[in-house]
Amino acid sequence: MNRRSILMGAAASATGLALTLGTLHAQQAGKVYRIGVLLNRNNPSPETESLRTGLTQLDYVEGTNVFYEVRAAEGQLDRLPGFAAELVSKGVDVIVSYGGPPTNAARKATTTIPIVFTLVADPVAIGAATTLERPGGNLTGVTNNDPELPVRHMALLKEMIPKLARVAIFSDADIPGADANGLAPIDRANVAAASAAGLKPQVLKLRGPKPDFDAVFKAIANEGAEALVVLEVPAVFAIPKTVAELATSRRIPTMLWGGQADAGGLMSYGTSYTSTYTRVPVYVDQILKGAKPADTAIEVFSKHQLVINLKTARELGVTVPADMLKRADRVIE
Repeated sequence: MNRRSILMGAAASATGLALTLGTLHAQQAGKVYRIGVLLNRNNPSPETESLRTGLTQLDYVEGTNVFYEVRAAEGQLDRLPGFAAELVSKGVDVIVSYGGPPTNAARKATTTIPIVFTLVADPVAIGAATTLERPGGNLTGVTNNDPELPVRHMALLKEMIPKLARVAIFSDADIPGADANGLAPIDRANVAAASAAGLKPQVLKLRGPKPDFDAVFKAIANEGAEALVVLEVPAVFAIPKTVAELATSRRIPTMLWGGQADAGGLMSYGTSYTSTYTRVPVYVDQILKGAKPADTAIEVFSKHQLVINLKTARELGVTVPADMLKRADRVIE
């Protein structure tokens, strides 16, 4: 089943739920819900504010019929399992998790409390779901994952820098699903895409909240990588501008994930992670009204945007092909 079919299935599911909304509302009038929230970074954050705003628009009034239990790891991901256990002990009605590590911690803490996630690159690969269409367990949610994204990133870099031979890849040491070589699903996908494009990949696993950039850029210099792909992972999630500035100062062209147009990298391509935030309250509402995560399709939200930063290109001495400029959704002068 392709992404369009999955999205259509999710829409049909939502329509069916809407038809019974009046009955469900009457059945659950007066009920007070407790929502657990688990995230990598600080609170308040764009994630928690979007959740509260969205649920308010769906008639959940904080302090009246809904209460929030927010647990923010502030970049210290080793705190997540304990936080997840706390939320379970408090008997929350649903756990909302933002990111792979929080989602992994939540699913290890409970197999019965529904979990709604987003910012998970590949829910099936990390074991959070059996399939996107029918997750099969107590988790469902929204992802902006596109299996073709690593291929597009490498192709765009090759088009921008025709003689490119080696590419560094910034990933995260704490994301789940690592194999015997320490590579998570998102790492393996990017390694495969780089190799298929004729590039030699160098995966560098960072650890937040304060990555050792001196060490990783030294490793890049030692291997002679000529460009950098920055993955959408917790270790760099809140600091893309810092990464782009450090790379540019070392004359390394940078490809950032979608939605990072203003971070200063040479390019960004993909779907902005924030675009999934507004869908999370909808899923929470469905779960609280009786939908089962096992049968609620995971929505794949995809809206690709290519942004090219000509200012950064000039600093790097990179000439942007005219055809790429024509295709770009936005060009920063």
